[in-house]
Amino acid sequence: MERKIVIPGEVIISGEEYLPGEGVEKKGNDIVAIKYGLAEESARLVKVIALSGVYQPRRGNVVIGKVENVTFNGWMVDIDCPVGAFLPVSETPRYVSKDRMTEVLDINDMFVSKILGVNGRGIDLTINMRGLGKIEEGIIVKINSNKVPRVIGKEGSMINLIKKETGCNVTVGQNGLIWIKGDKIEDELHVRDAITFITEKSFTHGLTEEVEKWFEKNRKGEKKKPEKEEKEGEDKK
Repeated sequence: MERKIVIPGEVIISGEEYLPGEGVEKKGNDIVAIKYGLAEESARLVKVIALSGVYQPRRGNVVIGKVENVTFNGWMVDIDCPVGAFLPVSETPRYVSKDRMTEVLDINDMFVSKILGVNGRGIDLTINMRGLGKIEEGIIVKINSNKVPRVIGKEGSMINLIKKETGCNVTVGQNGLIWIKGDKIEDELHVRDAITFITEKSFTHGLTEEVEKWFEKNRKGEKKKPEKEEKEGEDKK
């Protein structure tokens, strides 16, 4: 089945062999969309990748957040969703005394974390794992969280393409915040522009190929000179 845009109530595919995944339900032999988004099928599992809406936090998600407040036992964090998040002092890689907490994370600091759990009180975070912690360099880009799967791509194909073409480290938060770190600001901005292109073309079939063409067209040092400039050069010969 080719990926296609569907609306709630639309029959995506029919057959006893198909199983319902995220964003769909099974009615008889029909798999029906319950979200607006991009339908795809893999190993007979059918799902819809939502293309609009707010971030729904889930256990195990990597997210990027901003410290809003420092309390006696942890940090209150904004992860750009309706539910409040909290990073306990016990979920840092090393012991932190209560009078030195701002040395680890202070108000307005941005950091990468993982969701430990979602409960009635809110969201619990951790930075006690490799690759998590405070963001000190690079730039942060914000996109709609429902377009994150398109930026990552199937089995990481899109994000690997971006990293290969730009040489930047890219950390994609499931909440729609993306941290880009490269050797030069020009490389980081190149990634930002690629991500903008992907989000604007998120409905496109064969998006990876389109992004490959975009990189070819926008590769540094290979941009075509403006026509007027070329003509002037020819006139001087």
